[in-house]
Amino acid sequence: MKILLANKFFYLNGGSERVFFQERNFLINQGHSVIDFSMNDARNFSSPFSSYFVPNIDYKNAKGIWRKIKQAVSFIHSPVAVRNIERLLRQENPEIAHLHNIYHQLTPSVIPVLKKHGVKVVLTLHVCKLVCPSYLALKDKKICSVCEGKYFWKSITTNCQKSISQEFLLMIEAYWHKWKRSYEFVDQFIVPSQFIANLISRRISSSKIHVLQNGIDIKKFKPSYQDEGYGLYFGRISKEKGIETLLKAHRNIADIMPLRVVGTGPIKEKLIRNYPHAEFLGHKSGEELNDLIAKSAFVVVPSECYENCSMVVLEAMALGKPIIGSNVGGIPVQIEDGTTGLLFDMGNVKELVEKMKIMIENPGMRITFGKTARKKLENEYSLDTHCVELLKVYNELIAE
Repeated sequence: MKILLANKFFYLNGGSERVFFQERNFLINQGHSVIDFSMNDARNFSSPFSSYFVPNIDYKNAKGIWRKIKQAVSFIHSPVAVRNIERLLRQENPEIAHLHNIYHQLTPSVIPVLKKHGVKVVLTLHVCKLVCPSYLALKDKKICSVCEGKYFWKSITTNCQKSISQEFLLMIEAYWHKWKRSYEFVDQFIVPSQFIANLISRRISSSKIHVLQNGIDIKKFKPSYQDEGYGLYFGRISKEKGIETLLKAHRNIADIMPLRVVGTGPIKEKLIRNYPHAEFLGHKSGEELNDLIAKSAFVVVPSECYENCSMVVLEAMALGKPIIGSNVGGIPVQIEDGTTGLLFDMGNVKELVEKMKIMIENPGMRITFGKTARKKLENEYSLDTHCVELLKVYNELIAE
Protein backbone atom coordinates (compact mmCIF):
# COMPACT_ATOMS: atom_id res chain seq x y z
CA MET A 1 0.00 0.00 0.00
CA LYS A 2 0.88 3.66 -0.35
CA ILE A 3 0.12 5.32 2.97
CA LEU A 4 0.38 8.99 3.89
CA LEU A 5 1.19 9.51 7.58
CA ALA A 6 0.60 12.95 9.10
CA ASN A 7 1.62 14.30 12.50
CA LYS A 8 2.58 17.87 13.33
CA PHE A 9 5.74 16.79 15.18
CA PHE A 10 8.28 14.66 13.33
CA TYR A 11 10.38 13.99 16.40
CA LEU A 12 9.65 12.26 19.72
CA ASN A 13 7.70 15.02 21.44
CA GLY A 14 5.43 12.76 23.49
CA GLY A 15 3.43 9.55 23.68
CA SER A 16 1.45 10.18 20.50
CA GLU A 17 4.72 10.53 18.57
CA ARG A 18 5.95 7.22 19.99
CA VAL A 19 2.81 5.59 18.61
CA PHE A 20 3.20 7.41 15.30
CA PHE A 21 6.81 6.36 14.72
CA GLN A 22 6.25 2.78 15.89
CA GLU A 23 3.50 2.37 13.30
CA ARG A 24 5.57 4.13 10.65
CA ASN A 25 8.56 1.84 11.21
CA PHE A 26 6.34 -1.25 11.11
CA LEU A 27 4.76 -0.23 7.81
CA ILE A 28 8.14 0.51 6.23
CA ASN A 29 9.53 -2.83 7.44
CA GLN A 30 6.50 -4.59 5.95
CA GLY A 31 7.34 -3.13 2.54
CA HIS A 32 4.61 -0.48 2.36
CA SER A 33 5.35 2.94 0.85
CA VAL A 34 5.13 5.62 3.53
CA ILE A 35 4.65 9.31 2.68
CA ASP A 36 5.34 11.77 5.49
CA PHE A 37 3.53 15.06 6.16
CA SER A 38 4.48 17.21 9.11
CA MET A 39 5.93 20.54 10.29
CA ASN A 40 9.54 21.62 9.86
CA ASP A 41 11.63 21.62 13.02
CA ALA A 42 15.34 21.39 13.79
CA ARG A 43 14.62 18.33 15.94
CA ASN A 44 12.92 16.39 13.11
CA PHE A 45 14.07 13.00 11.93
CA SER A 46 15.00 12.91 8.27
CA SER A 47 12.30 12.38 5.65
CA PRO A 48 12.42 12.33 1.84
CA PHE A 49 9.22 14.42 1.92
CA SER A 50 10.43 17.23 4.19
CA SER A 51 10.17 19.75 1.34
CA TYR A 52 6.37 19.40 1.64
CA PHE A 53 6.34 20.04 5.40
CA VAL A 54 4.73 23.26 6.62
CA PRO A 55 6.93 26.01 8.14
CA ASN A 56 7.49 25.85 11.87
CA ILE A 57 4.79 27.69 13.82
CA ASP A 58 5.23 28.72 17.45
CA TYR A 59 1.92 30.15 18.63
CA LYS A 60 3.22 31.03 22.09
CA ASN A 61 5.95 33.46 21.02
CA ALA A 62 4.32 35.40 18.18
CA LYS A 63 5.16 39.11 18.28
CA GLY A 64 3.32 42.01 16.65
CA ILE A 65 -0.42 42.39 16.20
CA TRP A 66 -0.45 41.50 12.49
CA ARG A 67 1.59 38.35 13.04
CA LYS A 68 -0.68 37.33 15.90
CA ILE A 69 -3.79 37.83 13.75
CA LYS A 70 -2.25 35.86 10.89
CA GLN A 71 -1.28 33.03 13.20
CA ALA A 72 -4.73 33.02 14.79
CA VAL A 73 -6.28 32.44 11.36
CA SER A 74 -3.80 29.67 10.50
CA PHE A 75 -4.52 28.07 13.91
CA ILE A 76 -8.01 27.35 12.59
CA HIS A 77 -7.35 26.81 8.90
CA SER A 78 -3.84 26.48 7.47
CA PRO A 79 -3.70 27.53 3.79
CA VAL A 80 -0.06 26.45 3.66
CA ALA A 81 -0.89 22.94 4.91
CA VAL A 82 -3.73 22.68 2.40
CA ARG A 83 -1.49 23.77 -0.51
CA ASN A 84 1.40 21.54 0.49
CA ILE A 85 -0.66 18.42 1.02
CA GLU A 86 -2.42 19.06 -2.29
CA ARG A 87 0.97 19.07 -4.05
CA LEU A 88 2.02 15.96 -2.19
CA LEU A 89 -1.16 14.10 -3.14
CA ARG A 90 -0.77 14.94 -6.82
CA GLN A 91 2.82 13.72 -6.69
CA GLU A 92 2.35 10.50 -4.68
CA ASN A 93 -1.33 9.45 -5.01
CA PRO A 94 -1.64 7.46 -1.74
CA GLU A 95 -4.51 5.06 -1.06
CA ILE A 96 -4.73 5.68 2.69
CA ALA A 97 -3.99 8.70 4.88
CA HIS A 98 -3.48 8.03 8.58
CA LEU A 99 -3.56 11.22 10.63
CA HIS A 100 -2.43 11.57 14.24
CA ASN A 101 -1.81 14.88 16.02
CA ILE A 102 -2.70 17.40 13.29
CA TYR A 103 -4.39 20.15 15.31
CA HIS A 104 -3.37 23.83 15.10
CA GLN A 105 -0.21 23.55 12.95
CA LEU A 106 -1.56 21.25 10.20
CA THR A 107 -5.27 21.67 11.06
CA PRO A 108 -8.21 19.40 10.18
CA SER A 109 -8.62 21.48 7.00
CA VAL A 110 -6.38 18.91 5.28
CA ILE A 111 -9.04 16.20 5.74
CA PRO A 112 -11.48 17.39 3.02
CA VAL A 113 -8.52 17.78 0.65
CA LEU A 114 -7.65 14.12 1.15
CA LYS A 115 -11.21 13.06 0.43
CA LYS A 116 -11.31 15.22 -2.70
CA HIS A 117 -8.41 13.12 -4.01
CA GLY A 118 -10.19 9.86 -3.22
CA VAL A 119 -7.96 8.97 -0.27
CA LYS A 120 -9.39 6.91 2.59
CA VAL A 121 -8.83 8.77 5.88
CA VAL A 122 -7.99 7.30 9.28
CA LEU A 123 -7.61 9.56 12.33
CA THR A 124 -6.18 8.35 15.63
CA LEU A 125 -7.64 10.31 18.53
CA HIS A 126 -4.90 10.57 21.14
CA VAL A 127 -6.78 13.30 23.05
CA CYS A 128 -10.35 14.53 23.63
CA LYS A 129 -10.18 17.32 21.04
CA LEU A 130 -13.47 16.40 19.33
CA VAL A 131 -15.48 16.89 22.52
CA CYS A 132 -13.32 19.52 24.24
CA PRO A 133 -11.88 22.53 22.33
CA SER A 134 -8.84 22.67 24.64
CA TYR A 135 -8.43 18.84 24.29
CA LEU A 136 -7.63 18.29 28.01
CA ALA A 137 -11.21 18.26 29.37
CA LEU A 138 -9.79 19.90 32.46
CA LYS A 139 -10.70 22.94 34.58
CA ASP A 140 -9.01 23.94 37.84
CA LYS A 141 -7.42 20.49 38.14
CA LYS A 142 -10.84 18.87 37.82
CA ILE A 143 -12.24 16.83 34.93
CA CYS A 144 -14.63 18.88 32.81
CA SER A 145 -17.05 17.66 30.12
CA VAL A 146 -19.44 20.61 29.78
CA CYS A 147 -18.83 21.14 26.03
CA GLU A 148 -19.93 17.56 25.17
CA GLY A 149 -18.73 17.88 21.60
CA LYS A 150 -21.26 20.57 20.67
CA TYR A 151 -21.59 23.34 23.31
CA PHE A 152 -18.20 24.84 22.52
CA TRP A 153 -19.23 28.30 23.77
CA LYS A 154 -19.11 26.90 27.29
CA SER A 155 -15.31 26.93 27.13
CA ILE A 156 -15.59 30.72 27.50
CA THR A 157 -18.17 30.74 30.30
CA THR A 158 -16.15 28.24 32.33
CA ASN A 159 -12.90 30.21 31.71
CA CYS A 160 -11.02 26.90 31.58
CA GLN A 161 -7.88 28.33 29.96
CA LYS A 162 -7.71 31.45 32.15
CA SER A 163 -7.44 33.44 28.92
CA ILE A 164 -10.51 34.82 27.15
CA SER A 165 -8.60 35.33 23.88
CA GLN A 166 -7.32 31.74 23.89
CA GLU A 167 -10.73 30.33 24.80
CA PHE A 168 -12.39 32.39 22.07
CA LEU A 169 -9.91 31.12 19.48
CA LEU A 170 -10.42 27.50 20.55
CA MET A 171 -14.18 27.98 20.40
CA ILE A 172 -14.04 29.46 16.89
CA GLU A 173 -11.75 26.62 15.77
CA ALA A 174 -14.20 24.02 17.07
CA TYR A 175 -17.25 25.66 15.48
CA TRP A 176 -15.39 26.27 12.20
CA HIS A 177 -14.59 22.58 11.69
CA LYS A 178 -18.05 21.57 12.83
CA TRP A 179 -19.54 23.94 10.23
CA LYS A 180 -17.08 22.75 7.54
CA ARG A 181 -17.85 19.14 8.55
CA SER A 182 -14.12 18.43 8.52
CA TYR A 183 -14.32 15.38 10.77
CA GLU A 184 -17.23 13.91 8.82
CA PHE A 185 -14.79 13.20 5.98
CA VAL A 186 -12.88 10.76 8.22
CA ASP A 187 -13.62 7.15 7.28
CA GLN A 188 -12.42 5.55 10.51
CA PHE A 189 -11.47 6.92 13.92
CA ILE A 190 -8.97 4.88 15.91
CA VAL A 191 -9.18 5.34 19.68
CA PRO A 192 -6.63 3.69 22.02
CA SER A 193 -9.05 3.15 24.92
CA GLN A 194 -12.69 2.23 25.38
CA PHE A 195 -13.02 5.03 27.91
CA ILE A 196 -12.15 7.73 25.38
CA ALA A 197 -14.22 5.94 22.72
CA ASN A 198 -17.26 6.35 24.97
CA LEU A 199 -16.56 10.08 25.30
CA ILE A 200 -16.05 10.57 21.56
CA SER A 201 -19.26 8.70 20.75
CA ARG A 202 -21.15 11.79 21.97
CA ARG A 203 -20.12 13.35 18.67
CA ILE A 204 -19.05 10.51 16.35
CA SER A 205 -21.13 7.51 15.35
CA SER A 206 -19.93 4.35 17.11
CA SER A 207 -19.82 2.63 13.71
CA LYS A 208 -16.87 4.85 12.75
CA ILE A 209 -14.91 4.26 15.99
CA HIS A 210 -12.39 1.43 16.23
CA VAL A 211 -10.83 0.79 19.63
CA LEU A 212 -7.19 -0.20 19.17
CA GLN A 213 -4.97 -0.13 22.23
CA ASN A 214 -1.46 1.22 21.84
CA GLY A 215 1.27 -1.35 21.52
CA ILE A 216 4.96 -1.53 22.32
CA ASP A 217 7.83 -3.53 20.85
CA ILE A 218 8.31 -6.04 23.65
CA LYS A 219 11.56 -7.40 22.18
CA LYS A 220 13.31 -4.05 22.75
CA PHE A 221 12.78 -4.12 26.52
CA LYS A 222 14.49 -6.49 28.94
CA PRO A 223 12.61 -6.48 32.25
CA SER A 224 14.47 -5.92 35.54
CA TYR A 225 12.87 -6.94 38.82
CA GLN A 226 15.57 -5.51 41.05
CA ASP A 227 15.74 -1.82 41.89
CA GLU A 228 17.65 0.93 43.63
CA GLY A 229 14.80 2.12 45.81
CA TYR A 230 13.73 5.36 44.13
CA GLY A 231 10.38 6.41 42.69
CA LEU A 232 10.31 7.69 39.12
CA TYR A 233 8.20 10.10 37.10
CA PHE A 234 8.93 10.47 33.39
CA GLY A 235 6.93 12.50 30.92
CA ARG A 236 5.80 16.03 30.25
CA ILE A 237 6.16 18.41 33.19
CA SER A 238 2.85 20.24 33.01
CA LYS A 239 -0.06 20.75 35.36
CA GLU A 240 -2.44 18.27 33.71
CA LYS A 241 0.05 15.46 34.28
CA GLY A 242 -0.37 15.80 38.07
CA ILE A 243 3.34 16.19 38.67
CA GLU A 244 2.80 18.79 41.42
CA THR A 245 0.50 16.41 43.30
CA LEU A 246 3.29 13.83 43.19
CA LEU A 247 5.88 16.35 44.43
CA LYS A 248 3.64 17.41 47.31
CA ALA A 249 3.17 13.78 48.27
CA HIS A 250 6.87 13.00 48.00
CA ARG A 251 7.72 15.92 50.29
CA ASN A 252 6.11 13.93 53.12
CA ILE A 253 8.30 10.86 52.59
CA ALA A 254 11.48 12.33 51.09
CA ASP A 255 13.46 10.97 54.06
CA ILE A 256 12.65 7.35 53.12
CA MET A 257 12.34 7.50 49.34
CA PRO A 258 14.23 9.45 46.68
CA LEU A 259 12.18 10.70 43.71
CA ARG A 260 13.63 11.25 40.26
CA VAL A 261 11.79 13.36 37.70
CA VAL A 262 12.57 12.98 33.99
CA GLY A 263 11.24 15.33 31.34
CA THR A 264 10.71 18.95 30.40
CA GLY A 265 7.70 21.22 30.28
CA PRO A 266 6.24 24.64 31.01
CA ILE A 267 6.29 24.40 34.84
CA LYS A 268 9.63 22.64 35.29
CA GLU A 269 11.61 25.63 36.58
CA LYS A 270 8.91 26.57 39.08
CA LEU A 271 8.79 23.03 40.42
CA ILE A 272 12.57 22.82 40.75
CA ARG A 273 12.47 25.92 42.95
CA ASN A 274 9.52 24.77 45.05
CA TYR A 275 10.42 21.11 45.54
CA PRO A 276 14.16 20.80 46.21
CA HIS A 277 13.79 17.30 47.69
CA ALA A 278 13.17 15.79 44.25
CA GLU A 279 15.91 15.20 41.69
CA PHE A 280 15.10 16.73 38.30
CA LEU A 281 17.11 15.05 35.53
CA GLY A 282 15.79 16.88 32.45
CA HIS A 283 15.10 15.18 29.13
CA LYS A 284 16.23 11.56 28.77
CA SER A 285 15.60 9.06 26.00
CA GLY A 286 16.71 5.71 24.61
CA GLU A 287 18.92 3.47 26.71
CA GLU A 288 19.54 6.20 29.28
CA LEU A 289 15.81 6.49 30.00
CA ASN A 290 15.30 2.72 29.96
CA ASP A 291 18.12 2.31 32.49
CA LEU A 292 16.47 4.83 34.83
CA ILE A 293 13.15 3.01 34.56
CA ALA A 294 14.74 -0.42 35.04
CA LYS A 295 16.49 0.64 38.25
CA SER A 296 13.46 2.38 39.76
CA ALA A 297 11.38 0.81 42.52
CA PHE A 298 8.19 1.94 40.83
CA VAL A 299 6.86 4.48 38.34
CA VAL A 300 4.20 7.06 39.21
CA VAL A 301 1.63 8.27 36.65
CA PRO A 302 -0.32 10.94 38.59
CA SER A 303 -2.28 12.35 35.64
CA GLU A 304 -5.11 14.80 36.27
CA CYS A 305 -6.67 14.56 32.84
CA TYR A 306 -8.27 11.86 30.70
CA GLU A 307 -5.27 9.74 29.76
CA ASN A 308 -6.01 7.52 26.79
CA CYS A 309 -3.67 4.52 26.65
CA SER A 310 -0.53 5.81 28.35
CA MET A 311 2.78 4.94 26.70
CA VAL A 312 4.50 5.76 30.02
CA VAL A 313 2.54 2.93 31.64
CA LEU A 314 3.42 0.56 28.80
CA GLU A 315 7.14 1.37 28.97
CA ALA A 316 7.15 0.80 32.73
CA MET A 317 5.34 -2.52 32.27
CA ALA A 318 7.80 -3.55 29.54
CA LEU A 319 10.69 -3.11 31.97
CA GLY A 320 8.96 -5.06 34.73
CA LYS A 321 8.08 -2.12 36.96
CA PRO A 322 4.96 -1.71 39.12
CA ILE A 323 3.04 1.54 38.60
CA ILE A 324 1.12 3.84 40.89
CA GLY A 325 -1.45 5.69 38.81
CA SER A 326 -4.43 8.04 39.02
CA ASN A 327 -7.78 6.28 38.87
CA VAL A 328 -8.94 8.27 35.84
CA GLY A 329 -9.49 7.81 32.11
CA GLY A 330 -7.82 4.77 30.57
CA ILE A 331 -5.26 4.32 33.37
CA PRO A 332 -7.31 1.83 35.49
CA VAL A 333 -7.63 -0.41 32.43
CA GLN A 334 -3.86 -0.54 32.08
CA ILE A 335 -3.04 -0.76 35.80
CA GLU A 336 -4.78 -3.55 37.71
CA ASP A 337 -5.08 -2.28 41.27
CA GLY A 338 -3.37 -4.68 43.66
CA THR A 339 -2.06 -6.86 40.82
CA THR A 340 0.26 -4.83 38.56
CA GLY A 341 0.30 -1.66 40.63
CA LEU A 342 -1.78 0.62 42.83
CA LEU A 343 -4.40 3.26 42.01
CA PHE A 344 -5.24 6.44 43.92
CA ASP A 345 -7.92 9.10 43.56
CA MET A 346 -6.78 11.79 41.15
CA GLY A 347 -5.17 14.73 42.98
CA ASN A 348 -5.37 13.08 46.41
CA VAL A 349 -1.98 13.83 48.01
CA LYS A 350 -2.67 11.90 51.21
CA GLU A 351 -3.71 8.74 49.38
CA LEU A 352 -0.72 8.94 47.05
CA VAL A 353 1.60 9.17 50.09
CA GLU A 354 0.00 6.01 51.48
CA LYS A 355 0.36 4.12 48.18
CA MET A 356 4.01 5.13 47.77
CA LYS A 357 4.76 4.04 51.36
CA ILE A 358 3.15 0.66 50.72
CA MET A 359 5.25 0.22 47.61
CA ILE A 360 8.55 1.34 49.11
CA GLU A 361 8.10 -0.81 52.25
CA ASN A 362 7.30 -4.03 50.33
CA PRO A 363 10.12 -4.99 47.93
CA GLY A 364 8.68 -8.48 47.42
CA MET A 365 5.38 -7.01 46.32
CA ARG A 366 7.20 -4.76 43.86
CA ILE A 367 8.78 -7.80 42.23
CA THR A 368 5.47 -9.67 42.05
CA PHE A 369 3.64 -6.66 40.62
CA GLY A 370 6.44 -6.03 38.11
CA LYS A 371 6.37 -9.60 36.81
CA THR A 372 2.58 -9.53 36.50
CA ALA A 373 2.76 -6.19 34.70
CA ARG A 374 5.25 -7.56 32.18
CA LYS A 375 3.05 -10.60 31.57
CA LYS A 376 -0.02 -8.40 31.05
CA LEU A 377 1.95 -6.32 28.57
CA GLU A 378 2.97 -9.40 26.57
CA ASN A 379 -0.62 -10.65 26.46
CA GLU A 380 -2.44 -7.39 25.73
CA TYR A 381 -0.11 -4.69 24.37
CA SER A 382 2.13 -6.30 21.77
CA LEU A 383 3.14 -3.92 18.99
CA ASP A 384 2.92 -6.74 16.45
CA THR A 385 -0.71 -7.41 17.40
CA HIS A 386 -1.47 -3.69 17.30
CA CYS A 387 0.01 -3.25 13.83
CA VAL A 388 -1.64 -6.35 12.36
CA GLU A 389 -4.99 -4.97 13.54
CA LEU A 390 -4.11 -1.59 12.04
CA LEU A 391 -3.45 -3.20 8.66
CA LYS A 392 -6.87 -4.87 8.86
CA VAL A 393 -8.44 -1.42 9.25
CA TYR A 394 -6.54 -0.18 6.18
CA ASN A 395 -7.44 -3.20 4.06
CA GLU A 396 -11.13 -3.06 4.97
CA LEU A 397 -11.29 0.62 3.99
CA ILE A 398 -9.58 0.00 0.66
CA ALA A 399 -11.91 -2.92 -0.07
CA GLU A 400 -15.03 -0.78 0.40
